[in-house]
Amino acid sequence: MKIFHSRLAAGLAALGLLGASTAFAQQPVPAPSIGDAAAPRVAMAGPSCSDAAGSCTDATSCCDEVEDGSCGDDDSCPCYLFGPAEAWALTDPEKNCHGLKIGGWMQAGYYNKPSQFFNYNVPDPGVVNLNQAWLYAEKATDGADGLDFGYRADLLYGTDGADTQAFGNPAGSWDFANGWDHGKFSWAMPQLYAEVAYDKWKVKAGHFYTPMGYEVVGAPGNFFFSHSFTNYNSEPFTHTGALATYTASDKLTIYGGWVLGWDSGFDQLNQGNAGLSGFTAQITEKTAFTYIGMYGNLGSRSFPGTNQASYNHSIVIVTNITDKLSWVVNSDLVASDGFTSGFDPGNPLVSGPFANDQYSLVNYLFYKVSDCWGVGGRAEWWKTDGTSLNEVTFGVNYRPHANFVLRPEIRHEWSPGGLTSAGVAGTPVDTTIFAIDGVLTF
Repeated sequence: MKIFHSRLAAGLAALGLLGASTAFAQQPVPAPSIGDAAAPRVAMAGPSCSDAAGSCTDATSCCDEVEDGSCGDDDSCPCYLFGPAEAWALTDPEKNCHGLKIGGWMQAGYYNKPSQFFNYNVPDPGVVNLNQAWLYAEKATDGADGLDFGYRADLLYGTDGADTQAFGNPAGSWDFANGWDHGKFSWAMPQLYAEVAYDKWKVKAGHFYTPMGYEVVGAPGNFFFSHSFTNYNSEPFTHTGALATYTASDKLTIYGGWVLGWDSGFDQLNQGNAGLSGFTAQITEKTAFTYIGMYGNLGSRSFPGTNQASYNHSIVIVTNITDKLSWVVNSDLVASDGFTSGFDPGNPLVSGPFANDQYSLVNYLFYKVSDCWGVGGRAEWWKTDGTSLNEVTFGVNYRPHANFVLRPEIRHEWSPGGLTSAGVAGTPVDTTIFAIDGVLTF
């Protein structure tokens, strides 16, 4: 429950949320073609055709085919209002002798009212906010030609900063409760890691995004502006530790590593110490299955002063029904022996220590209308300790330029069991929210 342990940990300290490559770095990358079921972490029906953030691959044209079946660099995408067919980027790693890529994005958004159970993306409704001003530097690795070394660093400023800090840390360490907050805006450094690759192996060590779940933190990696309850509450954002990736074949990738619990940043809370492992399997030509699990002391999601063992996992299934229609299923389980908040002792859902179990099922359906238009829907059931929450979101992606996308959406959320925004029984949540954001990549 990210909103619980991020905001509540901040209260305790008396200091002072939101798809990726098959390597599961949870770094946003451009959405692949809708026929690519091997990339289960990305909003596959985007239509996202820019080199959105950090993949060391050539930006590819997203033009509708012209008569000769090609689209040159000087052509314009037929559906773009302006701009070239290919996305513009700050650097080209293939032309840089060090393989360095520097890039980022700007995201600004508006919504007319807050979520009734968690406040997604911006802290106040009715105004346009800067959600993410993001800059990264990366040298990607490729072990095909022998031993290769790389790294990545990300720096974020905006209203999403507080939810991207290492709030699974003790207060005052790394970027959490350490003077990085400035009103509703905050700085965060969600990734800083080194990586080594050799042949079919890659190993990263440092502070990096979780491989769990379908939605990602970086705005360009998602279809929707808002996030699911599952993503925000039942999955970590970041880890500190080491993660190995082994590409066994073109149909199987295996992951294994060790981390200091949930959302830790070069520090340890509540003796956090957990294994992180899983796999991605191409089970049919059109369907990919991913399982990632954690077992051990989850740090901020475990009792303090003990070494309690907890478990959580995320399952993602991506099926490309047609060349334009994709269906994604995401299901999470959290079985935590407990964590302490103490922020609101009168609230039975967030006062602790206590054991906490969560379950969810999220369905996504994406349809690529054209290279510049896409529509998508999300339907979610999320349950925490016997109380259910539901949300349905419908959204549109419009890309007038290869580097820019607009994402309006309508979201309805309700709690049939009577859960209120305070997390206690009473008047049930039942609200409809309009939101829109724009994302400019570079």
